[in-house]
Amino acid sequence: MLQVIDLQARIGKIPVLRGVSLTIGRGETVALLGRNGVGKTSTLRAILGLLDRTNGSVSYDGTDLTKLAAHKAAGLGIGYVPQGRGIFPLLSVEENLLLGLRGAPDQAELDDLYRRFPRLDERRRQPAGTLSGGEQQILAIARCLIMRPSLLMLDEPTEGIAPKIVQQIRSEIAQVATKGISVLLVEQNVRTALRLASRIYLMERGTIVHETTPDALRADADVLHRYLGVSL
Repeated sequence: MLQVIDLQARIGKIPVLRGVSLTIGRGETVALLGRNGVGKTSTLRAILGLLDRTNGSVSYDGTDLTKLAAHKAAGLGIGYVPQGRGIFPLLSVEENLLLGLRGAPDQAELDDLYRRFPRLDERRRQPAGTLSGGEQQILAIARCLIMRPSLLMLDEPTEGIAPKIVQQIRSEIAQVATKGISVLLVEQNVRTALRLASRIYLMERGTIVHETTPDALRADADVLHRYLGVSL
């Protein structure tokens, strides 16, 4: 579904990606892990064309994304929840939720989202800026889901979130995967990534240095410490 080959990118004149290659199959959840500053967020942004790509290729379901304007990615079925969530604080929860739709929402689908995210239902008329950080993250994820993506890219979805809401976010990501939606997850919480992903890529200095599985990574203390600085 998603194929990235030798992707290189820069911010201004500074190289941030030095040759990233990865693949994601249909319905697969893949985690991209690494220490802060190694290029994880830049990888997501470069896939979408939000960074200046200098080499390599990105294709999605046979479409060459390197020849496509960034804003057209959603039309191909790619949903993106960035760090910072991208919520419009003065708009209501429901206005934020429906922002990307071209026409009227499917009422059954909207009702289903409110059933899955009851906190949004309770606050649908409130300004989104009055929500807690965790509730805003849920809103950002729900806003992507109403667009019916086939690939969902999530950048640090549990960062700074209360444990109770982290559990809800984990559960929703797991549920998304059961519906055949592919997920590319950037996540600092290693335990969350190991629980959700079927494959894991590790990054260092702007490139992929290791591909593994959750079980293999749990069993490899040296790799965990070298690339993530953690122990389990």
